[in-house]
Formats: sequence, structure tokens, C-alpha cells
Amino acid sequence: MTEAPTPYVLDADTMTGGMRPIRQAILALGSNLGDRIGKLQGGVSALEDTPEVTVVAISSVYETEPVGSPDPSAGKFLNAAVLIDTTLTVHTLLDRALAIEDAFGRERSEPGAPRTLDVDVIVVGDRIADDDQLVLPHPRAHERGFVLVPWLEIDPEGEIPGKGFVADLIADVDTSGVVKREDLEIIL
Repeated sequence: MTEAPTPYVLDADTMTGGMRPIRQAILALGSNLGDRIGKLQGGVSALEDTPEVTVVAISSVYETEPVGSPDPSAGKFLNAAVLIDTTLTVHTLLDRALAIEDAFGRERSEPGAPRTLDVDVIVVGDRIADDDQLVLPHPRAHERGFVLVPWLEIDPEGEIPGKGFVADLIADVDTSGVVKREDLEIIL
């Protein structure tokens, strides 16, 4: 006997009763003001201290030129990618990322402006979102070497929903300015 398909579509982000799936997510961190490595370390530590978040892997630290900065004298960025497991909803994860940025003195002025800490939610499982607060996957991640290079290092099977596998996407991006800093490390 075949069961009839359920007429209800469940959105895992709105389920009640404390049941939410564990999803893997990629976050991209960057800093080009002040103690850059200290800010990245603090951002990762704050993620690790977040309930319902487990840091699975942290990439090496990479140094890159700023992209689209309105300040021609803006310093270079330090960047890293963080792979997490989480049961947080995508909007709660975004709220946590913004709170971490705020805790490290992030000022939101014009796009591309220098910043103490940037914590971007790149993907959360295969979740697609497009509302006033959040677009998932991150709309420019597939074009950015400073996101793809560290991501590929910690998640060789990584995929951007609707765009493709990170290993394939990276071939179409200029990564010559993404320089691994062997002298710097983020630890848990």
C-alpha cells in the first residue's frame, strides 16, 4: 500500500518543539583594521562560544587586497573560512554574526569600507533565502577568491547551491592575490 504524500511542506527553520536539523555552514571572516589576527581569533572564539554552534574546521589565514574599497589607502585584509555545524535558524545565525561584528567594533558606513571584523554567512546547508535581511547563498561568494580558497582548504566537497562545487568555481576566479600567511594561525 502506497502512502499518500503529505500536503504539508516543512520549513526546518520554523519547526517547533526544539527539533531542528544539524546543518553545516560556511562563514567567511575578514579584518583590515587594528589587530587583524586578534579580531579573527576573537571572532572564531565567539562562534565557538555560541550555543547550538560547533566549530568543525578553521582554514589557514590568508592576506588579500581589499575589494571595492572606497578608501584607496585601505590596508590589506586577513581572511579565513570557518566550517560549523549548527541547529540555529539561518536568521539567528545571521544575528549572531552581526553581534560578533558589533562586539569587535564593526562600523557600517559605506559598502567596501575598511572594517575591524566582517563575519559573512556564506552557505547554510542547502538553504536558499532571499529577504530583506539575508540572501543565501551569499550572492558574491562564487566570485571571491578570498572566500573560495580558504573554503576549499577545509571543505574539499563544498558546494554553493545553484552555483556549483567550490573546487570547480575556483578555476574561474583570480586567486593570485590570495596569499597564505604561514606565520599566522587561528586556534580553538
